[in-house]
Amino acid sequence: MRILGIDPGLRTTGFGVVETTGADVHYIASGTISTHKVANKALPERLKILFDGVSEVVELYQPHCASVEIVFVNVNPQSTLLLGQARGALITALVSRNLPVAEYTALQMKQAVAGYGRADKAQIQAMVRHLLALPGLPGPDAADALGLAITHAHAGKAMERMARADVLGAGNSSYKAGRRR
Repeated sequence: MRILGIDPGLRTTGFGVVETTGADVHYIASGTISTHKVANKALPERLKILFDGVSEVVELYQPHCASVEIVFVNVNPQSTLLLGQARGALITALVSRNLPVAEYTALQMKQAVAGYGRADKAQIQAMVRHLLALPGLPGPDAADALGLAITHAHAGKAMERMARADVLGAGNSSYKAGRRR
């Protein structure tokens, strides 16, 4: 399964693509989509750059699914709203390509990648480098995106196993939808 991780940002969005083979996760690609050069442009133009950039990444790497970081509420409400709009443009680009989208918090990603929910950027970069056997450190935005893809590679398998177990056990259970029969 090929997974695209997205670390949303209005100025810089990170992306990372990994592929799973059994329990192994392999690096495919990573990078950033930047709106720095048009920072003085109107918000809709910047959102279009993000939408088009993610669409191009999907076209190029053909992922089977995507994972996107959930936006946390920032101290500055305006920044939070702008980031939410960027995230919306990115998710819209993914679902317009018929990709299933999973969402994870930064805390969940850090816990899955570094084993510590308060890991800093440098720790995530180092662990992503180690887990994917990269020759050098990925940039911080690309590392977070790769971390989200790695998180989904592991969490997605666990969720799939739980769903299968639930389907297989549904007929044998004395409980249905939280009520006793």
